[in-house]
Amino acid sequence: MSDELKIYLQANLKQREIKKKEYLLKAGHVSKHVCFILTGLLRCFYEKNDTEVSSWFMKEGDVVFSIESFYTQTPSYESIQALEDTSILYIDHAELEYIYKHFAEFNYIGRILTIHYHTLWARQLYSIRMCSGMERYQWMKENHADLLQKVPARYLAPYLNMTEVSLSRLKAQRG
Repeated sequence: MSDELKIYLQANLKQREIKKKEYLLKAGHVSKHVCFILTGLLRCFYEKNDTEVSSWFMKEGDVVFSIESFYTQTPSYESIQALEDTSILYIDHAELEYIYKHFAEFNYIGRILTIHYHTLWARQLYSIRMCSGMERYQWMKENHADLLQKVPARYLAPYLNMTEVSLSRLKAQRG
């Protein structure tokens, strides 16, 4: 990053503390900020037939926002909630657009982040469609073992597209 971009970010990044169970975004509201997680853990979920379905877990070092809502500036169908006390840095939609327009190197950073998260999303879709519950659990254990320890089963099981009972059995069998 250029010195000019670093100065701009230092002047415009804001910090926020989010308490456990507090919402960063509620369904029906517009996602107005792109956030970088300094510490903590968030979950993204939506509701289906009065059931919460977890779609992502974001932790320290991740970027978080409701993609469709943020880019279109329309109400979100998903919510983002803290699973533990969380500290974030953030900028709003207009500031991000300004950065993209005035700091060409940030377009590269944005592309790298887009590739990273798009790859994760593709892996998640493949896993849900093509892998057994045991394979999804094993992948999670190999790639995100920390989440298996931190995320309550009631949130993790729907993310893995299984019941809490199935998840409990897999944990007992696979360790």
